[in-house]
Amino acid sequence: MTQSASHLTPRAAKSLLEVQGLNAWYGPAQVVFDAQLHVQRGEVVALIGRNGAGKSSTLKAIMGLMPRRAGSVVFAGHDISNAEPYQAARLGLGYVPEDRRIFTDLTVLENLQLGVQAARRFADGNAAPQSTLEHIFALFPNLADMQQCPASHMSGGEQQMLTVARTLMGNPLMVLLDEPSEGVAPVIVEQMGEMILALKRQGVSVLLSEQNTHFAQWVSDRSYTLDRGVLSA
Repeated sequence: MTQSASHLTPRAAKSLLEVQGLNAWYGPAQVVFDAQLHVQRGEVVALIGRNGAGKSSTLKAIMGLMPRRAGSVVFAGHDISNAEPYQAARLGLGYVPEDRRIFTDLTVLENLQLGVQAARRFADGNAAPQSTLEHIFALFPNLADMQQCPASHMSGGEQQMLTVARTLMGNPLMVLLDEPSEGVAPVIVEQMGEMILALKRQGVSVLLSEQNTHFAQWVSDRSYTLDRGVLSA
């Protein structure tokens, strides 16, 4: 029987996210090997590596979007090693995929409204940051001017902003952010960086995958390197 997020096993944790010995596969091919990492509350951590190094796979494995045959993932004091992605999301783990996955037949505003979730609290009882449309439009002014625009009419960079903004409407405690700077204009890259730093100031954690080492060094507190699915500090 599938457990609800509220019934996932509580675990004592020193960090907001703790990953130990994580392995993951695409069919018969193993792509993540014994990954160990942690992310503190309000910390920005980067996974750096070339294309195909296993960065996106690591994020997907943490989120539960691909088979995990070993290891543990503890988030916000709950063991989510065997949880479904929606259960992790209900605990406050946000995920922004590299391929955007917006609803192109809906407007910008409708996409944002679909992401709304209830306000959250951290494990210590303190209120977590809460995103409103006003907050989102302050982070991404371009979206404020495009509220009634169909998402299909947006540029690739604008769609990337919308994907991030929709995730933030869920009031996540932590965001898994996959390749935020890839394939977008420099002005969008700068906005993405400022957004990540703003989240950090608010106490939201970010684990991002990046090929762009300059961007990663700008926004992150520390980083891990990935090569052929093997992670090192």
